Amino acid sequence: HLPGDENPFDWKDVTSEDYFKGKRAVVFSLPGAFTPTCSSTHLPGYEAAYEEILSLGVDEVYCLSVNDAFVMRQWGLKQGLTEDKTIGANGFEKVKLIPDGAALFTRGMGMSCNWDTERGFGERSWRYAAVINDMKVEKLFIEGGGITQNSGPDPFEVSDAGTMLEYLESAAN
Repeated sequence: HLPGDENPFDWKDVTSEDYFKGKRAVVFSLPGAFTPTCSSTHLPGYEAAYEEILSLGVDEVYCLSVNDAFVMRQWGLKQGLTEDKTIGANGFEKVKLIPDGAALFTRGMGMSCNWDTERGFGERSWRYAAVINDMKVEKLFIEGGGITQNSGPDPFEVSDAGTMLEYLESAAN
């Protein structure tokens, strides 16, 4: 890549195994980059708690959204995340942003929802957070108790960093 390259990407397929095999990871998913709750609270909370989460036996923290890699990178930069330009790195130094552009992971988790009439989003991920321990879901926090298609409200009560920290602390004891 050339210095100052606006799109310093290598096209590569990354699998669930690449992210989760042999690791204990926290993943939180949200409806969209640049959206209000996602930008004001959800991502910033996990970014601020990153070191504390790692200290509780977690190897990595991922934020996933049904957006493409270009949108996710620009959102991370706009959020003030520190970019990691090391070859082979996954974008940012702390919370890693995962683009799920075709919603394949989201569908595999059973978290796909449509917000076409309510927000004009189309297919997106329902808001949730999970601990994935070596490819197995250890703990899952689903907003609103389950998926609601075309939901008017966008609940944000159990997928936040504080709830995740409480779980990780209790699991460590």
